[in-house]
Amino acid sequence: MSFPLQRLRRTRRTAALRGLVRETWLSPQDFIYPIFVTVGEDVKKPIASMPGISQLSINHAVAEARRAHGLGIPGVLLFGVPDEKDEAASGAYDPEGIVQLATRAIKEAAPELLVITDVCLCEYMSHGHCGVVQRDSGEVLNDVSLELLARTAASQAEAGADIVAPSDMMDGRVAAIRSELDREGFENTPIMAYAAKYASAFYGPFREAAESAPQFGDRRSYQMDPANAREALLEVGLDIEEGADVVMVKPALPYLDVIRRVRETTDLPLAAYNVSGEYAMVKAAAGSGWLDEKAVVLEALTGIKRAGAEIIITYHAPDAARWLAE
Repeated sequence: MSFPLQRLRRTRRTAALRGLVRETWLSPQDFIYPIFVTVGEDVKKPIASMPGISQLSINHAVAEARRAHGLGIPGVLLFGVPDEKDEAASGAYDPEGIVQLATRAIKEAAPELLVITDVCLCEYMSHGHCGVVQRDSGEVLNDVSLELLARTAASQAEAGADIVAPSDMMDGRVAAIRSELDREGFENTPIMAYAAKYASAFYGPFREAAESAPQFGDRRSYQMDPANAREALLEVGLDIEEGADVVMVKPALPYLDVIRRVRETTDLPLAAYNVSGEYAMVKAAAGSGWLDEKAVVLEALTGIKRAGAEIIITYHAPDAARWLAE
């Protein structure tokens, strides 16, 4: 007599059988590859805490974007590293800003590749916060910041961005950006909202890469408390009401429960950001020979997709795409 548990083992015996009954499949089409674009010519500045990732001048960013496209990755997410910063984040919405210039160059070189642009002010602010700061109190001013974020999104759409992705976590920014895009004739430009972005310790390497660490205080007054999950559903619901086309949870691996809960509450496309700290930990452990990088990366990305994310933003994208093709 066969017992029920033995039936489970029968379909695990061979790779072909395991593939036949596999529930979750990874594909390069699931990935978005983040790129840090900086000023200058022929610049390729490695990020010490993120092995394999560099700040790239536009010529190298174009080459990296084309490489990603050749691997079957459908899009890149651009972060700008300007040479000058101020307290009005003027580089964020400058028509000749670094992200705007890179967007035009990548779209010219690879028109089919999706260019997603990060809409935030932290990389362009001299103080490193995601909005305008009232100096005497140190408070980040929500409504004043919305105006600059909306201008930034419209400027990026004008440059050719396929999707704009606000990551600032100011209240009401999706509605402000949607209104500005529509007013400027970009009603068909989607918004990928960082809907549930946590005040996470896993962002450390990113802040080195983007040169965006706050010069004072922290971001806990406008990013989410890592202890809260129900609040994430409120944030996601508000962004959907305001017109988000895609919603995102960030980070990914410590928040798989949040990804699952968001998936259960909306049928909108759901993205998850496999952030710099998650990437750096794997790279550090693999570099010390403590784990199999390929196996761990593919397992982690599969877990993110299994939790419910259709879109995975990850620095592992090129390597994962190559491994999946093997």
